Amino acid sequence: MARTASRISLTIPADGGSLAADLTLPPQPEGLVVFCHGSGSNRFSPRNRRVAERLERGGLATLLCDLERNGEAIHGRTLASLPPLQQRLLRVLDWIAQQDDLSRLPLALFGSSTGAALALVAAAERPGRVQAVVSRGGRPDLVFQRLDEVRCPVLLLVGEHDVDVLELNAWAAGQLQVRNQLVVIPQASHLFDEPGCLDAVAEQSYSWLMEQFRQGRFSTADDL
Repeated sequence: MARTASRISLTIPADGGSLAADLTLPPQPEGLVVFCHGSGSNRFSPRNRRVAERLERGGLATLLCDLERNGEAIHGRTLASLPPLQQRLLRVLDWIAQQDDLSRLPLALFGSSTGAALALVAAAERPGRVQAVVSRGGRPDLVFQRLDEVRCPVLLLVGEHDVDVLELNAWAAGQLQVRNQLVVIPQASHLFDEPGCLDAVAEQSYSWLMEQFRQGRFSTADDL
């Protein structure tokens, strides 16, 4: 059944200035998904927008936010050199917690590439708030020292032909102390540009997130 969603452009206060963001809010959202973009990307990322549109059609609220500001050049750097992005993401989560219409919603993070590393650290830093993390072609190895601090379920989506990243995600799955799932998207490369691959990511993400939200609980090492 089609739902009419409100789309709002807003700014979120953060250290050193505000962050531009786009919020899509269905009439009765079953959860909120915050997108964490990889280095050099922003809220207009066509890949994340496509995934967000699938989540929105299913009744999930989405928030796409520019963690990088205009003029920042951080392409190719590791997470160790990106502390400002981590702090900004935490400020976004704290802002959400102060909004009456958002704070009551189950919350998940969807991270792409280095954005997945940001999402995993944010989940570790806000264990009482983040209920699930989805990683698309993510780099969990960048935060290997924090993986055992994550307290929510994690979905790792990797392209079949993204061999190096697939190896890193398989390793990370073994390090996580929470329920997790590694899903390999057939025929996909790192950017999931192949026909149907990004749609597969969107469907996998939607089904898995709805399962986590409906369960309404955290998974711990005891659930493994």
